[in-house]
Amino acid sequence: MARLPTPAHRTGPLVVQPLRRKQCAECRGGPLRLLILEEGAPRCLDCADLGHLVFLPRGDTALTRRAREESALSAVVVRFNRRKARYERQGILVEEAALARAEVRCLADAEARRRRRMRDARRRAAEDVRFTEAFAAEIRRLFPGCPVERAQGIAAHASVRGSGRVGRSAAGRALSEGAVVSAVVASVRHLETPYDQLLMNGVPRPEARRRIAAAVEAVLGGWRTTGAEAG
Repeated sequence: MARLPTPAHRTGPLVVQPLRRKQCAECRGGPLRLLILEEGAPRCLDCADLGHLVFLPRGDTALTRRAREESALSAVVVRFNRRKARYERQGILVEEAALARAEVRCLADAEARRRRRMRDARRRAAEDVRFTEAFAAEIRRLFPGCPVERAQGIAAHASVRGSGRVGRSAAGRALSEGAVVSAVVASVRHLETPYDQLLMNGVPRPEARRRIAAAVEAVLGGWRTTGAEAG
């Protein structure tokens, strides 16, 4: 067996998951799933007075830390990795009651995190509503003839969180005129012109935009007029 790693300060006994079948040198029981070496001889956990401990696999850092805090006696479990030629931590052994207490603490934290996520979600939703309303108001300021419902629809589409659309860009969040106009133009392009059909027919995008540019400008021109239908 390769040389065992020296346990870190205050980590407790070192327990091994053997790669080969081993028997306890004291009670002759085996094969051993876990063992501890005493004076170079393998002993089962019962003979080493560790049989009352339960195994907690690695992976949950918070649970591992709290289980060790709660347990008067704990042990680190390692296994030899032949490919890397070193022992690697697999988990810990702790008292069953200590693990239960640690799980309760972690569940309490999980509930607190869930509530915080809910509060954050409500806050973001409220922020999104305010931003969409501001974006729609800016559309109506620049295009007073744009129907109210249409302005709201353009703003809602452009400002979806995580969409990458113009409303979520830095310029969009700042309600810059260029970003607002871009959102309106994109909406008109898709809904008031045959732009999408041109693309489906294989017309290159620059050419498709050139063909519908006059139609887009006609709609925008009407919306720029205060006296247009406000809906």
